[in-house]
Amino acid sequence: MPFDNAAALDRALFHAREYLLHLDTTPVAPTASLECLRKRLVKPLAQGGLPAEQVIDELVADSAGGIMGCAGGRFFAWVVGGALPAALGADWLAAAWDQNAGIHASGPAAAVVEEAAGAWLKDLLNISSEASFAFVTGCNMAHVTCLAAARHRLLADRGWDVEERGLCGAPPIRIVTGNSRHGSFVRAARLVGLGKGSMVNLSVDEEERLRPETLEAELARNASAPTIVLLQAGELCTGAFDAFADLIPIARRYGAWVHIDGAFGLWAAASPRFRDYLNGSELADSWATDGHKWLNVPYDCGYAFVKDRASHQAAMSHRESYLIHDAEARDQMDWNPEWSRRARGFPTYAALRQLGRSGVAEVVERCCDCARALVLGIGSLPGAEVVWEPRINQGLVGFTDQDPNAVIAAVNASGEAYFGATTWRGRRVMRVSVSNWMTGEAEVARVIGAVREVLLTGRSI
Repeated sequence: MPFDNAAALDRALFHAREYLLHLDTTPVAPTASLECLRKRLVKPLAQGGLPAEQVIDELVADSAGGIMGCAGGRFFAWVVGGALPAALGADWLAAAWDQNAGIHASGPAAAVVEEAAGAWLKDLLNISSEASFAFVTGCNMAHVTCLAAARHRLLADRGWDVEERGLCGAPPIRIVTGNSRHGSFVRAARLVGLGKGSMVNLSVDEEERLRPETLEAELARNASAPTIVLLQAGELCTGAFDAFADLIPIARRYGAWVHIDGAFGLWAAASPRFRDYLNGSELADSWATDGHKWLNVPYDCGYAFVKDRASHQAAMSHRESYLIHDAEARDQMDWNPEWSRRARGFPTYAALRQLGRSGVAEVVERCCDCARALVLGIGSLPGAEVVWEPRINQGLVGFTDQDPNAVIAAVNASGEAYFGATTWRGRRVMRVSVSNWMTGEAEVARVIGAVREVLLTGRSI
């Protein structure tokens, strides 16, 4: 049956442009109920098909009110970026080209684009040019990739081939981390067979940082155990950075593998104003970060970097007689957990070319400035207070006279912004996170006004 690509793409372009054109005037929060969306979208599959353009039009109509406005500049609930114009365009091309970016032979341009973008990323993030890298779905899978490399190296050093023999009977691996680590790392540890029970969660200081003396005491407790030390570049609520220059040498003395969770904070390395937070981070063994946060490429995109290339490749690579391998080309499946995979290097490549070095720094610094302005502005309103002033792009606001959950719900219902709540040190607070390239002074002023109205009247505007 012949199909017409042009009509469907024309309708998709029309609807996409309409959505982006009105981001500034439509509610950030979804307005359709779960019941409404199910009623529209959950329908019997017809025996016969429909014209592609009709499918697109009906999909847009049936999804109305169920699309979160996180692509715009007034979304602050989670660490979510938008999509730069060049990255969005490249993502559309990636879908149209439909390359299986598993090996060079199945998409040569996709493979070489990853080579180029991987080198640029390492340079921007102050990671050794000799490190290997992987383009994955997000920081969760970046952790999985790095943990698999760490697992290989630590067990190989003890005479155990984990890829051949598995983990049953292997020397147990200990994971040492601060107790404010992100849940995505916990999931990653489970996925590579290490489990939550392998994790030693150490207390942190008043700024959510792991103390050197605490780390030293835990490593010394079992000095010969194969160990992974997890450090943070950008704690989820406060944006705090561990003291890498102090902690990594301690881990080195005990032969531990050091992994840095830099889901958003690793991008501070691109900023002259904030890169000092990452002093010493280059000494680590592996790093994980996201592209769909501060680089503002479309979902889904994350990056893993590993200093020990041989361990990284040993943990991931596979060969089959029907595949075509080129001795000089880079086959992505040697470094990624996925086999068949989207050519997600194209949006990253396009985003970096659109921004350049100065553009990446400008996005990072503007987001940090806006986060600080939001927290201080909202925190100065009657009935509000600053709980955590942002060091980078994460901050916390408390409410003294009203239920924080109710305030946040009212602000979100206004459509003017979208915030999330978290429990921090036993207190329910508003979390402010700014990662979108579209957020600026106008958005900050508008949102502070919306929160002021809620606090004064007890209702959304």
